[in-house]
Amino acid sequence: MEHEVVTLGAQPTRRSMAPGGDAARRRMVESLTEHVLEWVIRLCGISAILFVFGIFFFVLREGVGLLFGDFSLWKFLSSTEWYPTSRSNVRYGVLSLIVGTLSVTTTAMLIAVPFGLGAAIFVSEFCDKRAKEGLKIVIELLAAIPSVVWGFIGISVMNPLIQTVFHVPVGLNVLNGALLLALMSVPIMVSIGEDALKAVPDSFREAAVALGATRWQVIYRVLVPAAKNGLLAAVLLGVGRAVGETMAVLMATGHAVNIPHSVFDPVRTLTATIAAELGEASVGSPHYQVLFLIGILLFSITFAVNLTADLIVKGVRRK
Repeated sequence: MEHEVVTLGAQPTRRSMAPGGDAARRRMVESLTEHVLEWVIRLCGISAILFVFGIFFFVLREGVGLLFGDFSLWKFLSSTEWYPTSRSNVRYGVLSLIVGTLSVTTTAMLIAVPFGLGAAIFVSEFCDKRAKEGLKIVIELLAAIPSVVWGFIGISVMNPLIQTVFHVPVGLNVLNGALLLALMSVPIMVSIGEDALKAVPDSFREAAVALGATRWQVIYRVLVPAAKNGLLAAVLLGVGRAVGETMAVLMATGHAVNIPHSVFDPVRTLTATIAAELGEASVGSPHYQVLFLIGILLFSITFAVNLTADLIVKGVRRK
């Protein structure tokens, strides 16, 4: 009987320890899962950096070989003569292409920034819920239109319209490309700008109204200063969209290598040059390599834009 009592007394002890063992295993599995997810997230963050450096390395590898010969980097950046297929006197000057890119982008931003930020303010502060949803759908449809379709619009619609309204002989020019780039950049600005304005706490609005501010005073004295970092990011994303656009500017700007003196002059951009000539250049030839040098130049321009934006945002935050 004594032995039975001891045995029976030991059984509840083993049963009571079982739940504790399950909890320990559960905690171990959860800890292991957390570590795995943490490393997956870290790899995702690192992979973005690796992809950027990988793209830069690929473009640099294809184009840097040209710099070790008789190629002059100064003439490449300062000359306006672009004759890459000449048999007697080959010249690689991208100054006209750089000026053309900057002229189209600058004109586009002069059009897109007021409309984009104004539309963001209107959607965020003046629309009721039903109108806001309708406008968002229209804006998203603008963003979904392919760039080649925008190019067709530039040729078939904007070209004769510019000729008729401004009495110019050619409608494929800086203005045509800038209008298309502005329409393509506005959806990004509206989306990011509206999110930035919505992120401003409602207490800011309520405090301004309590002090007797009108709706417009609330916007330009309270909301815009509070959301300036997000609004600046929206503008810079629009700039990046305009600088990197290819097909629309290839079809709508006239594709002429010259420095424009007005918005009615045809130009050629850096991206359009790569798209138009890369298929005709034999792999490894100087023409092929110089097109990759243009890609390095575009990469450097976008990097400078992003770095400038980061410095501006940091300076704004300190203030």
